[in-house]
Amino acid sequence: MANCTDNDDILQNGTVLFQLIVYTPVFSLGVPLNMIAFWVFCCKFKKWTMTRVYMINLMVADSFLLFALPFLVYFSMYKHPVDNLCFTIQNIYFTNMPMSILSITLIAIDRYIAIKFPLKSKMFRSPLKSASICGFLWIILIIYSCLRPKFNNSNESVCLQKHSTEPNYSLLFSIIFWYFVPSGIVIFCSVQVITCLKKKMATSTHETKLLQKAIHIVSVNLCVFLVCFSPFYITLLLRFAVDVAGACSLLSEVRASVRICACLANTNCCLDAFCYYFAAKEFKEFSSLFPTNISMRSKVDQIQESQPPTDQVIT
Repeated sequence: MANCTDNDDILQNGTVLFQLIVYTPVFSLGVPLNMIAFWVFCCKFKKWTMTRVYMINLMVADSFLLFALPFLVYFSMYKHPVDNLCFTIQNIYFTNMPMSILSITLIAIDRYIAIKFPLKSKMFRSPLKSASICGFLWIILIIYSCLRPKFNNSNESVCLQKHSTEPNYSLLFSIIFWYFVPSGIVIFCSVQVITCLKKKMATSTHETKLLQKAIHIVSVNLCVFLVCFSPFYITLLLRFAVDVAGACSLLSEVRASVRICACLANTNCCLDAFCYYFAAKEFKEFSSLFPTNISMRSKVDQIQESQPPTDQVIT
């Protein structure tokens, strides 16, 4: 494997500046917005539903990501060594970004089942089952994040920076199973939901507007998901290809691209908080359109989905 060196300080400094520009407003807005969201969805609503469980799980993951952002900037600016603090932040970061993606995927699956199989879904959907699934995923991701350094077999000296060109096959596993598989599921479920919404017969002008709004929200939600996360995982895949090929001439540019796209992906933890606000605002209108457990909203709009009699309360 070729020994590549990265001496492009200008590119490095520009990447750090970009991180500061992006993460400062994301952190400043994301923290208070997520705190308000926690208060609203944990204290203001009495009954537990499946999507409420998934959304609180998403808020937890987003909050941990927000906590890690200042450390990401600090590590990049001062080339922090690999120590206990580094391992702690790495574990937080590499656990909660996949959890955010998986939480969105679970909401998309739940929405798809509710609309496509409204009768059979009663036996599959319950808040307790949703909480159990989230707990299981947390255990899997925590175990994986703790074992990940053993899989890498690398001796990096700078925290959260890969300078060696040794191919990281655990990274390839993460790209496939923590993003591309979930994104395929989200796309399929969202397209099916939009298709069902378009086929729904409106009985009034008001209902037609609500259907159009629902289609718009689901579509925008899908686009935001893909725009935020796709560039990051695609550039990670490109970095893996560069390492395999030993293309030293591309290393600096690809490394900078990964960091820039990571900034874009991390903005999702703030964008989710804005979606919570619009979800609460639109709840009453959508509950009149979907009075049963057939919910067709975006991942956030589903937080306030109409609560059918079959929903169970977590005890």
